[in-house]
Amino acid sequence: MAALPVLVLVLLLACGGPRAAGQKRKEMVLSEKVSQLMEWTSKRSVIRMNGDKFRRLVKAPPRNYSVIVMFTALQPHRQCVVCKQADEEYQILANSWRYSSAFTNKIFFAMVDFDEGSDVFQMLNMNSAPTFINFPAKGKPKRGDTYELQVRGFAAEQLARWVADRTDVNIRVIRPPNYAGPLMLGLLLAVIGGLVYLRGSNLDFLYNKTGWAFAALCFVLAMTSGQMWNHIRGPPYAHKNPHTGQVSYIHGSSQAQFVAETHIVLLFMSTDGGVTLGMVLLHEAATSDMDVGKRKSKY
Repeated sequence: MAALPVLVLVLLLACGGPRAAGQKRKEMVLSEKVSQLMEWTSKRSVIRMNGDKFRRLVKAPPRNYSVIVMFTALQPHRQCVVCKQADEEYQILANSWRYSSAFTNKIFFAMVDFDEGSDVFQMLNMNSAPTFINFPAKGKPKRGDTYELQVRGFAAEQLARWVADRTDVNIRVIRPPNYAGPLMLGLLLAVIGGLVYLRGSNLDFLYNKTGWAFAALCFVLAMTSGQMWNHIRGPPYAHKNPHTGQVSYIHGSSQAQFVAETHIVLLFMSTDGGVTLGMVLLHEAATSDMDVGKRKSKY
């Protein structure tokens, strides 16, 4: 009877031993994967992956981290202009996370280029680029884990909102300083200051209704054509079908548009703008104090 507790203990150890060893081995594998990803991230915010790296670090368990992967085609012979534009925004997002004080190993950013991982594209039945997919820490990607690029655009801020929705990780996008805006503003102020200095005794041009009307007309045309939407959403200029090579300049959905579509609309609206400008000039001619002959020759 005394040997019975010993026998029970041996059986428990025999049953629990392999399970414990398997758990320990899983933890070791996970630790190695996280360490490898952290090392690569310290060198480059977006980790470039081929098929082997993708299967080992993204697809294969165990994994307690999310991976945002951009599937793209950046090689020059692919002629994917949208891929380059999306890559710039993606790099801004990844750098904002990498150099954030809230940076952890909860989420990583990676990239699979078609020419480096075509087998990954085939494995996922993917036939277009760029495409963003979130591979969650647990389970397989769901429908919402694929980013709706055509609807939301590829601006870093839009990507950050999607990442926050899928991973609960909030990333404050920090863009590199852009001096083009301040330089243009400084140039404009310099021109205005020069005009005021040269014509200090005659500032009637500031009260020119025709000039202000023309400036307001240009502003209205720019806004109604969708330029502000493009600035906020960051859509691609056009879309090239990877199978047929056909380029679409007008988006098929009423919820989105391409930059080229804005230019087309602006071109058509310019006709109306020309008519409006003509009406303004005719009104100016009719109410002007000039001689009738001069008015006819000028307008």
